[in-house]
Amino acid sequence: MNRGLQVKAKFESYLGQFVYGAIDGSVTTFAIVAGAAGANLSNNIIIILGIANLVADGFSMGASAYLSAKSKRDLRKRDNDQHDHDHGETPVGDGLATFIAFVIVGFIPVLVYVIAAILGLPESDGLFAVAAFITAAVFMSIGVLKAGVTKTNPLIEGLETLLLGGIAAGLAYLLGNVLAKALGA
Repeated sequence: MNRGLQVKAKFESYLGQFVYGAIDGSVTTFAIVAGAAGANLSNNIIIILGIANLVADGFSMGASAYLSAKSKRDLRKRDNDQHDHDHGETPVGDGLATFIAFVIVGFIPVLVYVIAAILGLPESDGLFAVAAFITAAVFMSIGVLKAGVTKTNPLIEGLETLLLGGIAAGLAYLLGNVLAKALGA
């Protein structure tokens, strides 16, 4: 097998974990950004919550992917399945693919706030709109990437990912707004 096909096969073997980590990273981080923006929290608080989520939730997702793949492998070994490596599942690889995708793609919703802080820009509701637009593009891109590998309809996959991510973010924004008002914040 030539080098290009080997790389493609390796990527495809981790596609599920990459998509899982990327979607969860972008959705949960944007949900935190949306909830904090809905509660009118400061940009610095949004950055702190977003980055704390990236590290803690990203590690949790990676560890969960590792343990899941390890459990599957151990079950196959128990059942004397000699085709253990035919599925491309390596626990460490699955965990790393999930963690890396979570952190890299999940950072995108916070990126606008980090850039604004570095440049010393004032607090602005416009930052949330920019973060929402960029994150929507990320949701679509993840769906299209998945469709390209799985040979499914890119528009359908992109819209499905956008819809699910948008619902999560909308719920978080609404909840942040309602709770802030209810708590007098």
